[in-house]
Amino acid sequence: VQLVESGGGLVQPGGSLRLSCAASGFTFSRSAMSWYRQAPGKERELVAIITSAGGSTNYADSVKGRFTISRDNAKNMVYLQMNSLKPEDTAVYYCYVRWYLNDYWGQGTQVTVSS
Repeated sequence: VQLVESGGGLVQPGGSLRLSCAASGFTFSRSAMSWYRQAPGKERELVAIITSAGGSTNYADSVKGRFTISRDNAKNMVYLQMNSLKPEDTAVYYCYVRWYLNDYWGQGTQVTVSS
């Protein structure tokens, strides 16, 4: 299983970023996918989750209405569109999948929201 994130960077408050996660090594279309984040000195937290077919999503209260998770099962990709970014969104963002009772994480991509 391999998960590779991209799309992070430095953005001003109120700006937008789109994170991407390229997945391989498992049956992507059968797997729920998630985005987590970890800020310095804080525990890793769930940001968003999407079901295998993309029909259902769920979000942390802190990002509801600002972030959108989506997926493309034909390309084995999952995305996180982040709008109206705030300084408190600064963190390393990770793509995650649970496959056959094992947890798999990407290497993470840094998102920094600062003026």
